[in-house]
Amino acid sequence: MGENTNENAPLFQVRSQTEVSAVPADVYAVISDLPRSGEWSPECLGGEWVLGAPAAVGSVFRGENLRSEEVVSWAPVVRGKWHTHAEVVAAEPGRTFRWAMHDSTGTPQDSVWAFDIEPAGAAGSVLVHHFRMGAATEGIRGITAEMDAAEKQKFFADWAEKLEHDLAETLGRIKLVIEKN
Repeated sequence: MGENTNENAPLFQVRSQTEVSAVPADVYAVISDLPRSGEWSPECLGGEWVLGAPAAVGSVFRGENLRSEEVVSWAPVVRGKWHTHAEVVAAEPGRTFRWAMHDSTGTPQDSVWAFDIEPAGAAGSVLVHHFRMGAATEGIRGITAEMDAAEKQKFFADWAEKLEHDLAETLGRIKLVIEKN
């Protein structure tokens, strides 16, 4: 996406989709089980529910993440292992599951990861994975604080490309997890 020039445009808005040979309820049962995300995420190793009922709106998930040195290697992003907290903001079985990333004070940010599911045929689904960051998060502000305009533009372009790749990779892995069962 790049750094936006329209104040109302999101910093990042990426999506990917795939067809899955499973009904929406079965797809939802997998994608809403965030402790299993280590099976399909390029960065999240899994984690645990730390507040509320698993996968319910308002519940908080503590994720353990791992990012390699090669990911947008020139930018000062978090490397190695780190933890995040995310709050479920939508949970409609068989239809949608979304979570917003918390900042360091535990406040949800305008940074939402989501899955939407549509039926496809008698026993299939279309699974859409998307990410939207409206305003810069605490992390993005820290990463770009010392960058000049050209470096910021390069960072936003490189990070958008990384996000697009991650969403597609995640969907491919989820498809394999679901269809091998």
